[in-house]
Amino acid sequence: MAIQLFYGEETYLLETRLKKIKKEFGELVKGINFVQIDANNVGELVSNIETPAFGFPTKLIVARNTGLFKKEKKTAKGPELATQNLSNKIAEYINENSNLIQEAVELVFVEETAEKNNLYKAIEKNGKVTEFALLKLPELVQNIQKICAAYQVKIDNGTAKYFIEACGTNMQDLINEVRKLIEFVGQGGTITTKEVDLLCIKQIDSVIFDLTDNLGKKDTKKAMEVLNNLLYEKEPIQKILITLYNHFKKLYIVKIAEEYRKDLATSMKLKPNQLFLTTKYKNQARYFTKNEIEKIMEEFVNLDANYKVGLIDINIGLEAILCRYCS
Repeated sequence: MAIQLFYGEETYLLETRLKKIKKEFGELVKGINFVQIDANNVGELVSNIETPAFGFPTKLIVARNTGLFKKEKKTAKGPELATQNLSNKIAEYINENSNLIQEAVELVFVEETAEKNNLYKAIEKNGKVTEFALLKLPELVQNIQKICAAYQVKIDNGTAKYFIEACGTNMQDLINEVRKLIEFVGQGGTITTKEVDLLCIKQIDSVIFDLTDNLGKKDTKKAMEVLNNLLYEKEPIQKILITLYNHFKKLYIVKIAEEYRKDLATSMKLKPNQLFLTTKYKNQARYFTKNEIEKIMEEFVNLDANYKVGLIDINIGLEAILCRYCS
């Protein structure tokens, strides 16, 4: 038995680990040898640990999103103070009864985020803490190639990277998309960028890269095709406008970072698994001057303001900005 804390943004790997624990535990009878705890009943955690698993030698307790792993605040009041006190109480209980707990209970905390408070330290001391961080590009490529290989399907490094850039870095999303590709090419087949473009649902950020590339190349026809495809796929026009603005804001940051010789990844606040995007942003920023980027961003802001007061149709306004820039 063990006391564990799982947390982090890579939910697919976290949930896979949790499923493995449940499978290895054997028969689970809810309320008897399997107890689920959340923020609503977390006050019952200690009593559930101490209650025997009648008819079973051990018990599995999964405490999910309890709110117990927030940093302690001296100014805490009301419910926040109560949760903080409960967290400290459970930490003390684990420190004092660790051996007894591990003899009869498998205790697993599952959180989105976890601060290193007293409870975190108690689990670290008496059990194990595992952070499931988002995977970096080489790890994602390796996982995708392993999945394909299991079905005797080939995908080279370049295609795997293209696939990830198009579909994002969430492992669950990638698995859902790669399954379609594997089914399409079949056993012994090879996945290429052609199949990715044909079958995969690309994230809007990836499509905005394509749209901006066409803007940079002054290709009005292709820029409008990308925009119309987004609208056809039911992407809200306001979301497209906001995503475009944020994209050009990042290109502007590239210009500033290069001008003042600042680290680009830090300036753009990229996560560790997004570092591969720095080259894409740098290459795309070369299409525009800093003044051009400022002007485009200003036009996006004006369009948003004028649309909200009914002075212009947002679709027509966005198309006008794209055509005006391309021309």
